[in-house]
Amino acid sequence: MLNFYKLIEILISLQLLIISTMLPVYIQLPFIDKSSNSIDLPISWQIPTIILITLIFDKKVVFRAFTIYIILGLFISPVFNQGGSIGYLLTPNFGYLLGIFPLIKIIDNLNEINKINIRNFLINGIIAIIAMHLTGIFYNFIQLIFHSQFNMFLYNLGKYSIGKIGYHLIMLIPLILLIKPISYLKYKKND
Repeated sequence: MLNFYKLIEILISLQLLIISTMLPVYIQLPFIDKSSNSIDLPISWQIPTIILITLIFDKKVVFRAFTIYIILGLFISPVFNQGGSIGYLLTPNFGYLLGIFPLIKIIDNLNEINKINIRNFLINGIIAIIAMHLTGIFYNFIQLIFHSQFNMFLYNLGKYSIGKIGYHLIMLIPLILLIKPISYLKYKKND
């Protein structure tokens, strides 16, 4: 049975997922002429937010919130990064959304071993992002088999995986700053 506090955690997680999906990532680069230009990276804050809420809450809460997020995006409202609806199942992006489930499981290993430190976080974070991308590549390969569009596989691989995995790994760096406070709060709560 779902208690009141778990329901609040699910709603908070769901809100964070929706908000983080809508926020683009910009990098400010100062140039020689003292003007500042920004570069829009082809990712959102969704993956770092999922990693963060997985470190804070139980994986069951995050699984439920993410499942509600997928149902919302497919059937109710276009909350995904590039839209939504049932037609989103036919895009390569949906495979990477499915890859969030193994990402949550791998990041939750830090909660299970009660050893949240920078080294363990980086190791599990890198493995989790690679698992997410492998799930997306596998989903793309399944689509390739059903639609017989072999020329699109390499394009999708470059656009959705090779072109973004570096950015996803870089997004682990801001989360390193939150490792100490999260581990302190988790260990203090357990004592």
